[in-house]
Amino acid sequence: MKSVIELEIAGPRPHVAELYATPENSPRWMDDLGRYEAMSGTPGMPGSRYRLVPKKGSLAFVATVKARELPRRVQVELDSPKVTVSVTGTFEELSPGRTHLVSEEVFTFKGLFSKAFGLLAQPAIRRAHRRHMEGSNALPNRLRTNERT
Repeated sequence: MKSVIELEIAGPRPHVAELYATPENSPRWMDDLGRYEAMSGTPGMPGSRYRLVPKKGSLAFVATVKARELPRRVQVELDSPKVTVSVTGTFEELSPGRTHLVSEEVFTFKGLFSKAFGLLAQPAIRRAHRRHMEGSNALPNRLRTNERT
């Protein structure tokens, strides 16, 4: 399953990309995330790993930074026992003070039950993706949002 959110952000591309790619900022823009825990490597750099622990529930993810090509792109893989999510953020400069962000999440569910759940939960997953992106306190104010799924 894939979910794509596009946002037009009031902020220069290098600044927006840096805020998005810094894992310590995750709890500031993901409303259901309790905390970030560094595990290995330099946080936010390729090969580094960290845990994303939810405020409620037990579905924590171990994140591995796969690519960091700022200010153009960042890619992170989130892994849990039930699902792996490949997250790619791509940044395009619209003007010196405006950035177009495309956040793509590709979900791979593990096991028969998780696959069935993922199929049924697609609308909720897409809503959560949009909420995470729109709820960002770490990124500059958005001017307009669009969604492609």
